[in-house]
Amino acid sequence: MEFFIIIISAIFVNNILLSQFLGICPFLGVSNKLSTATGMSGAVCFVITLATIVTYLVNQYLLVPFGLEFLQTIAFILVIAALVQMVEIILKKISPSLYQALGIFLPLITTNCAVLGVAITVVTKEFTFGGTPHMLNLGESVVYALATSIGYGLAMILFAGLREHLSMNDVPKPFRGLPIALITVSIMAMAFLGFSGMV
Repeated sequence: MEFFIIIISAIFVNNILLSQFLGICPFLGVSNKLSTATGMSGAVCFVITLATIVTYLVNQYLLVPFGLEFLQTIAFILVIAALVQMVEIILKKISPSLYQALGIFLPLITTNCAVLGVAITVVTKEFTFGGTPHMLNLGESVVYALATSIGYGLAMILFAGLREHLSMNDVPKPFRGLPIALITVSIMAMAFLGFSGMV
């Protein structure tokens, strides 16, 4: 039951983009095309999940035992940067077309605050299940990271589909481009608020 609560909460109720507003820069930058948004979502999903596993282990077995918790942010940034470089190398070899499509936005995952936000949340935030607050273990952390990244991807893909649809419509001139995108995101955020009573 705890895993179900974590999954529903991370994807819908506390969506990292629409309720926590983390990772907005790549969200607005890559969501012009559905194909690019899908590729970026997959890369972010992989990096968030892998970064959470590695940063959790670094925190539990290196920083906490030696009393170096104050180095969490710096250590996590270094881990995330190394993982993004690895993803970039793998994408370049496996899918050059996706690598070209992502272009400048792939290195943006390094500075995507959603990745760092999930890693820090997992090791610092107490989650409440059945009225009892506790820190997440490694299994719950992986589920939370995967669900959060799925929520990120869901929001990005939905938004990209809406933006493609909007590009074919006659939007009034003052609202074209970023203004209509921001209005659309705000309506999506209000729609996701409807899930808040589930958990």
